Amino acid sequence: PDLVEEEATRLHRTWSVDIEPEKLETRSTLESVLSREQIAEIDPFDQVQLAEVIRVCRNSRSLSEAGRELFSASRKRRKAVNDSDRVRKYLARFGLDWASVSDR
Repeated sequence: PDLVEEEATRLHRTWSVDIEPEKLETRSTLESVLSREQIAEIDPFDQVQLAEVIRVCRNSRSLSEAGRELFSASRKRRKAVNDSDRVRKYLARFGLDWASVSDR
């Protein structure tokens, strides 16, 4: 019964005309790697940012490539550049890692 209720709730949210496409995409991306309870603990501002990081990771061949894309502007100002470590630490803040967010 819980599974049926969860699916009905998910479908209702998905079909709702009140939800903007961007919010729906963010929610869908986050739900692919986090539970609803975990997502509820993340501020909306951070949800959008995390969804974008996940999107970039999924479109990248490696953690290093994702880091280069995500930090393309700030890396020019840094003396030591370790973008993959920055991405790894960012994901870890939400209990995630490369394997859990990439399609590899």
